[in-house]
Amino acid sequence: MRNMNSRLATPDDIPACLVLRGQTRENAISVERLAAMGITAESWADDVQSGVLTGYVCTDRQSIIGYCFGENASGEVVVLAHLPAYENRGIGALLLSLVVQHLGSAGHRRLFLGCAADPTTRSHGFYRHLGWVPTGILDSRGAEVLEFFPASSGTA
Repeated sequence: MRNMNSRLATPDDIPACLVLRGQTRENAISVERLAAMGITAESWADDVQSGVLTGYVCTDRQSIIGYCFGENASGEVVVLAHLPAYENRGIGALLLSLVVQHLGSAGHRRLFLGCAADPTTRSHGFYRHLGWVPTGILDSRGAEVLEFFPASSGTA
């Protein structure tokens, strides 16, 4: 990870994040499909600029290779993605921990996210390994809702 760095995301990072989202191994979503869902470079950048979302990116030689964003008002981790060539290097866990730390320090006692309910997917085991717990609830897209209680804020 010599040339890799993580940093707070800026609105200027969003176009690259949108493209990267379509290049992930599992749950890839194209720029066009995201736009149909109401997620555009402009809307996402506006949410970062206004403080609705806070995220972190990981770069390799200045190119974004992964990112994670959380919603400040709700405590939801809304997206975690990175390129397949960078799997198994701890990048996902690092980015997630940065967002968890940020949301926990903002006062959230409980964080949540939607995760594939299929136990054969990478995300299913990834989040559980990091201490995320299933709630038994499926969200509107059929994803299983997991929750996490940041150590800095105690448990519920």
